[in-house]
Amino acid sequence: MGFRCGIVGLPNVGKSTLFNALTETAAAQAANYPFCTIEPNVGQVAVPDPRLYEIAKIGGSAKIIETQLGFVDIAGLVRGASKGEGLGNQFLANIREVDAIVHVLRCFEDGDVTHVEGRVDPIADAETVETELMLADLDSLEKRVPNLFKKGQQGDKEAKAAASVLGQALDLLREGKPARLTRPKDDEEARLFAQAQLLTSKPVLYVCNVEEASAASGNAHSARVFDKAGAEGAKAVVISAAIEAEIVQMDAADRPEFLAELGLSETGLARIIRAGYELLDLITFFTVGPKEARAWTVEKGARAPQAAGAIHTDFERGFIRAETMSYQDYVTLGGEAAARDAGRLRSEGKDYVVHDGDIMLFRFNV
Repeated sequence: MGFRCGIVGLPNVGKSTLFNALTETAAAQAANYPFCTIEPNVGQVAVPDPRLYEIAKIGGSAKIIETQLGFVDIAGLVRGASKGEGLGNQFLANIREVDAIVHVLRCFEDGDVTHVEGRVDPIADAETVETELMLADLDSLEKRVPNLFKKGQQGDKEAKAAASVLGQALDLLREGKPARLTRPKDDEEARLFAQAQLLTSKPVLYVCNVEEASAASGNAHSARVFDKAGAEGAKAVVISAAIEAEIVQMDAADRPEFLAELGLSETGLARIIRAGYELLDLITFFTVGPKEARAWTVEKGARAPQAAGAIHTDFERGFIRAETMSYQDYVTLGGEAAARDAGRLRSEGKDYVVHDGDIMLFRFNV
């Protein structure tokens, strides 16, 4: 499994430039006017993980397959989007389908790039977009929650649970707070809350798009965004979309020197992926053999059968056991056979909780 991040923000903040750089495509039209992106562009990008190349080398794998991360470039939101302004209904529907929101904020001064509201203020921009998402959620819940309460009073247990958790979300929205601050009291409420697909329930990663000179350390604008993210329990990263666009045009061999000259040790993509993984509580496990070495993504806390299901539903349905070793043992000892001989290859059952970096071989019977 991978995960999908929706790239949102006001027009002309660098969303499409970032999307093009991240996916190394020119699929999204980047232009200096609002609504140049009308349909959401979806791009899949390989998640770089040096561990995968190391185990492939030891395992003599003929092919390397990275796990994939999806980015959806969603057209710029504007004030009034919750009421349909600027094709708002379509854009909000696109956001509803993603796992997390990557909120690109303009943190650079440039008189040649028009700002839809005529000023550079990333905090105000963030609040504009968040307000529209909250208003859309508010409108949705004000229609749904009364009906759920009514059904709950008539004995419908699921409706009663939904009314409880969504009623809490509605109260937060009425106070001007996002639905992600809702605290379900049990697994059933958590399931019903997730099922509601509220726009403001999604975790947020703020991406501060700065000028080239500030790519390494940020600037005064990005510092304010980091303060906001810290107060909300959200994540933030600094990138320069312009630099990322340059990097993808280069030969891979030239990229490290270019980054070093700018005081950077890695690309913006790597920082966004790492922050996204932390935001969504994702981990990576590996499979390795002569044919291929492959990385897979599961949620932190996933058990062995769920990890097997990430490969194929038959693996989960017929799960027997997982032969498991840590990445460190595999590399230090020099492969599966050596790990087995050293007693470091374990046979794990259905209750085993997968750890980041586990190398797994599943036994199943369907």
